[in-house]
Amino acid sequence: MPSAAQMGGFGRLRADAPAAEPSQFRRSLPARARARAAGRAGAVSLLALVALAVWPGVTSVQAAPSTLSSDPVRDEYRSQMILPLALGADSGRRMGAGAAVRPLAAAPERAQVELTATLGGGDSLAAMLQRAGVGPRDAAAAAALIGQAVPARAIAQGTEVQVVLGRRPAPGAARSLAALSLRARFDLDLAVKRSGGGLVLERRALAVDDRPLRIRGLVGSSLYRSARAAGAPASAVQQYLRTLAEQGQLGEGLLPTDTYDFVVAYRRAASGEVDSGKLLFAGVERGGKPRAQLLRWGPDGQFLEASGVGQQREGLLAPVPGRITSHFGMRRHPILRYARMHSGLDFKAGYGTPILAVTDAVVQAAGRMGGCGNAVRLAHGGDVATRYCHLSQLAVAPGQAVRRGQVIGYVGSTGLSTGPHLHYEMYRGGRAIDPASVRFVTRAQLEGAELASFRQALATLKAITPGPR
Repeated sequence: MPSAAQMGGFGRLRADAPAAEPSQFRRSLPARARARAAGRAGAVSLLALVALAVWPGVTSVQAAPSTLSSDPVRDEYRSQMILPLALGADSGRRMGAGAAVRPLAAAPERAQVELTATLGGGDSLAAMLQRAGVGPRDAAAAAALIGQAVPARAIAQGTEVQVVLGRRPAPGAARSLAALSLRARFDLDLAVKRSGGGLVLERRALAVDDRPLRIRGLVGSSLYRSARAAGAPASAVQQYLRTLAEQGQLGEGLLPTDTYDFVVAYRRAASGEVDSGKLLFAGVERGGKPRAQLLRWGPDGQFLEASGVGQQREGLLAPVPGRITSHFGMRRHPILRYARMHSGLDFKAGYGTPILAVTDAVVQAAGRMGGCGNAVRLAHGGDVATRYCHLSQLAVAPGQAVRRGQVIGYVGSTGLSTGPHLHYEMYRGGRAIDPASVRFVTRAQLEGAELASFRQALATLKAITPGPR
């Protein structure tokens, strides 16, 4: 350890050095910062003085002249508003009411008013005219005149009547009837006019071409589009497709190379209006040979197969286009889980598939039938009956006569059923038999003079030149 003498030199050295004051160091740093801040303030002041020196002078802006507000000027501006147009003016000038304007005691009315009235369902012609503004006396007189030419019930709903109303006989009274006109029938125009103080009826018969319309062509990618392009009315195409489906002619579908052929009742008036009526003939050809020929015949308008008239037709028509999934005989019931007799055939079919009558029949029953669900039972004569079970909807009623291929209902899953399908049963003498073991034979329904008339009507329709008129 060094002694005090040895440390004396170091002690003297520290004693000889001048003592520095700590406050000097603390004051030196703020002084430099204040100097820099003062320099910046001076620069900013100099820039501000330069900006003020070059700032542009401020001068006043001339305002737009004030708008004149005299009465003529206000009226001129008012003429440009929408309000004068709403009040009936054409130019709108000088619309402001002055002191010289006196209100009218009553506003003048038009000498005549023309309008269109429509005959509604369950409506009478006289009531419709009164709603249009015709007086009760004139409305009754006009309806009586029209009734002399056409019965009131024969005028179709929705018929438009052009009405011309005359002056009022007195203030507040109904207007008089000046004239009216309507299409009473497709071939008849009627007009009621005022003549000699009374109303008179004028009739104008229209020439009508009522030859049936025949449309024929290839099915192609779409039968509907092809027939419409060939000039067929939309209602006629819909009737054609529905008839083929109801008669069981679309079970295998149509090929693009098939030829469609149908005839529809058709009328064209001299004034240009057309009216498409009922389907008269529906045919399909495949490979140049008729595949189906259906002709509307008889007072009830049923379709008969033209190709089968005078011949016998054998075979059982399938009630739905589908394969058989369960045959006639003993089986284990899928719901009850024990063996029991399956007294029919199960056809695989989607929900809503149309179900067809296998041959001509009379509906014995239609409705709910226990585990069979919604069902239809048909009597075919010869003590033979068929039943169609698990239907979603019924299309026939008890006592109704049905034809072979007619839709009697739609596939469903009502009753004891595990899913949509058709359970089809057949009975002979009240006992269930295997439907696959029975073959129906349908003989010609027309004979003698009626058969000759049928064939003549068919030949007449097929002789019509295809194409629109």
